[in-house]
Amino acid sequence: MWRHFLVVLLLLVSTSFAEDGLRIAHVDSKLIFDGYKGSRKAQEEFDRQVAKWEQQANLIQKELASIKERLEKQALMLSDEKRRELEADYAKKDTELKNFISKVYGRTGELISENEKVSAPIIQLIKKAVNETALQEGYDMVVDRATGAVLFWKNENDLTQKVLDYLNAR
Repeated sequence: MWRHFLVVLLLLVSTSFAEDGLRIAHVDSKLIFDGYKGSRKAQEEFDRQVAKWEQQANLIQKELASIKERLEKQALMLSDEKRRELEADYAKKDTELKNFISKVYGRTGELISENEKVSAPIIQLIKKAVNETALQEGYDMVVDRATGAVLFWKNENDLTQKVLDYLNAR
């Protein structure tokens, strides 16, 4: 609802100011983010960290499966005390796995924090590049097609490649 309101408002504002020379450009921030060389390096760093977490999770899962297998295969041969001990180990390892998954992959987990840590400086750099490119090109406003709020654009007003060139030249 708000998105539609903003689009209509933007169209009205741009129409009313068109006579005064308001210049509006557009970019696709997703294309910029994906095409920026610094994003690729950051993605590789992020992927390495995710791979470490996956290894940790797999290790805990293997340990859990091993305990379960011992319980199932040796159930008849284990004393009550040893069986309770293995069941306690299994419950402890199961809780450890659930806690790890929550800590890393939960809504406020390390995965989200790491993604923000890696992408925030790039997003700031992209915003700066958009601002500087828009000022150099003489635009009054720049909208982002990636947000889905732009209904129409002229290709000659597209600053995406210029922003990418600016970023990658640095």
